[in-house]
Amino acid sequence: MSLYTSTRKKLENLTATQAILQGLSDEGGLFVPTEIPAVDFSLEEMLGWNYKELAYRVIKLFFEDIAAQDLRHCIENAYDEKFDDKEITPLVTTESANFLELFHGPTIAFKDMALSILPYFMLTSKKYNKESKDIVILTATSGDTGKAALEGFADVEGTKIIVFFPEDGVSEVQKRQMVTQEGKNTLVVGVKGNFDDCQTGVKEIFADRAFEQEIAGKNYKLSSANSINIGRLVPQVVYYFAAYTKLIRENKIKVGEPMNVVVPTGNFGNILAAYYAKHMGLPINKFICASNTNKVLFDFFDKGTYDRNRDFHLTISPSMDILISSNLERLLYHISGEDTHLVANMMEQLKKEGKYTVTKEMKDQLSDFYGGYADDETTKAYIKKIYEEEGYLMDTHTAVAYAVYDKYMQETNDTVPSVIISTASPYKFTSSVMTALDDKYQAIDDFTLLDEMHTLIKGAMPKAMDQIAHKEIKHKTVCEINEMKHIVSSFLV
Repeated sequence: MSLYTSTRKKLENLTATQAILQGLSDEGGLFVPTEIPAVDFSLEEMLGWNYKELAYRVIKLFFEDIAAQDLRHCIENAYDEKFDDKEITPLVTTESANFLELFHGPTIAFKDMALSILPYFMLTSKKYNKESKDIVILTATSGDTGKAALEGFADVEGTKIIVFFPEDGVSEVQKRQMVTQEGKNTLVVGVKGNFDDCQTGVKEIFADRAFEQEIAGKNYKLSSANSINIGRLVPQVVYYFAAYTKLIRENKIKVGEPMNVVVPTGNFGNILAAYYAKHMGLPINKFICASNTNKVLFDFFDKGTYDRNRDFHLTISPSMDILISSNLERLLYHISGEDTHLVANMMEQLKKEGKYTVTKEMKDQLSDFYGGYADDETTKAYIKKIYEEEGYLMDTHTAVAYAVYDKYMQETNDTVPSVIISTASPYKFTSSVMTALDDKYQAIDDFTLLDEMHTLIKGAMPKAMDQIAHKEIKHKTVCEINEMKHIVSSFLV
């Protein structure tokens, strides 16, 4: 059976459902499989499966303690008509690139791929472990996780969800999606700080044992919907297998040939899922890691030193405005030979000094990664270029990925077919995308621009955007960083 341990302390016999339910290890480490499972099917077999079947065959290898019928129930309820494309993750091919669109779920961002299924994993885990307390999902978001988590957990019996977001660090559409969220078990809070402040505050709440006892007395148990939760990370592995099957079906590659993946990333969960897919047996050649001006990951892959001691930039790709990439800790665990003591020391260095450096042996294991970055002006230029030349409208995060992909191709002339992970619909970042196309849109608000954008994109307006400008604002709480714990406590009565 697949078992789980912590990145910072060796644990024994922790099941998948226990890891999902707990979210974060007691000492602050992240849960990782004691061994990344190898696929028990052939690459040819995958070609006959739809997304749901592929999800079942991949996820069951990680979550072996979930019975087959329960896992299928989770999958059936997650990937249903709430997605506006029957393929779930369509591959769109333009003249110059292959885009895997992960934004066809209810909140038009890739977080739906995992957060549509996490509530079902959570309830299943609660049942398996005879947990009587209500589960409190506590989440920090840089824009997309929050709404996707809220959508997934709203009015789910036996749960509450609290989302913290940087008050001035998300797009107007992202903010409106969150603050209009319905559900009597939901709370959305703007924080006077950046995403790293939100994420650090949430981690500190998780690590506070006295607070844990306090809310346990109220019959609550904390868990997370961020990608620090293994139940959130594993479903993301699936769509890399889906991308591979689509390349084969479109005669871009033959079975067994490699592909590259180009991933815009901030918290490192999305690209880590690709790393897991490769180690399961999927032929991935290069992980092309795309950053924006907050290029802490680019510098890490370049120098082997992770250093968050730098200016924080608010960019037009806000979901990547991150200087502490939490999921990188899982990669450190794997490339260090599962040295929990070393990882714990690095994380302590990061906390105290703001940086750490990997060993030469660890750096040598990063050769499959290529780091690149694009600033806002470059991002805008590529949005305009690809729309005008190829008729494809990218959101800002996908455009960062495309810019890094283009640079990689110019530097390497690599002939391996690449898949660019398109993480959000352009509708989610209307102002930035439309202004990239033409300066005349600068003076127009985000919500008016939805209609302008609709004239450029064929097909129906996504349900998530329909009437969003007129929805009632239900969440108006704003707090200082040091007030986050009090907000949580006050909500849990």
